[in-house]
Amino acid sequence: MNKGKTLTAVAACLITGAALAASPNKTFDLTDTPKANPFGLVYRGAITRNMEGRVNIHPVTYKLHGLTISANVYTPAGYDPKKTYPAITVAHPNGGVKEQVAGLYAQRLAELGYITIAADASYQGHSEGEPRNTDKPQFRTEDIHGMADYLSKYPGVDPSRLGALGICGGGGYTINAAKSDKRFKAVATLSMFNSGEVRRNGFMNSAVKTINERMKQASDARALMATTGKVLYSGEVDYSKVTNESLKSVPTDLYREGIVYYGFTHRAEGSSFRYTTESLMDLMTWDARDQVNLITAPLLMIAGSGADTLYMSKEVFSMATGAKDKELYLIPGASHIETYWVPRYVDQAVAKLNDFYKKHL
Repeated sequence: MNKGKTLTAVAACLITGAALAASPNKTFDLTDTPKANPFGLVYRGAITRNMEGRVNIHPVTYKLHGLTISANVYTPAGYDPKKTYPAITVAHPNGGVKEQVAGLYAQRLAELGYITIAADASYQGHSEGEPRNTDKPQFRTEDIHGMADYLSKYPGVDPSRLGALGICGGGGYTINAAKSDKRFKAVATLSMFNSGEVRRNGFMNSAVKTINERMKQASDARALMATTGKVLYSGEVDYSKVTNESLKSVPTDLYREGIVYYGFTHRAEGSSFRYTTESLMDLMTWDARDQVNLITAPLLMIAGSGADTLYMSKEVFSMATGAKDKELYLIPGASHIETYWVPRYVDQAVAKLNDFYKKHL
């Protein structure tokens, strides 16, 4: 199979829909790989060692429904456990791990005086759970409640000043968690991705006609797993077959830039596009928009004005009628993935988040 056809097949699996308009002519540096970091962090400007008077990172584990969860807690410069600090949970994107964009934003917020936590989702990264890469909304939502549980007991954290940040798929799940978890006094998302809507309808509603067909495939995958133990996966990417020419066959900026981010520039152990096919039984019957009016905390939704995922943030924002203090903030020109790492866009997002959390925490 040639490389172009391989990526086309991968894109179809990820998008679950027809080709969509995008600008595929950008050339990427596919040799740019992360440098070794003692904490496994792959984002630029990451902590390489803990130093007195600076932001420090604390790898921790804790139990959640019988599974050991792997997380990193970031404490501000001059952290004193006898003092009290506002705190923020940071939920990573679908397929991501705590060492990528979630860690970047957790570190940047810690630099501003917050205690933050970024945890690998259950069944993903360095957290426990079998089969690996099970991606179910109820688990991902519970992961966020679990981060709040752990952070609320962390030395120095003021539980009455707890905020939440969710990125991409973690944004959709943070929205879901915030509907019922009133511990969160301020809720923010970055480049929110409504996993249920996309897995069901296809990206930009491009696969509505095949919903029941794909649901049958998910049901068959569960039956196979139940009877034989064999696990089927969707969304597999063979990075060895990725070239700039083959990337032109990927029809959206989100997935084209995502393949480069996750497979090359910010590659991290445990990060993967794949998810168990049977997860679609849960994903396709779930939606971040459902009962979103239950969110009463202040809500900030940040997205790039050039993001092909922007429609998802707009949908949730318009339906979040219970949040009386809410704002949809657009970063001019940014695509979805660019909000993860491009310095000028990250700086804008962090500044806006700081204003928001300072006001409400």
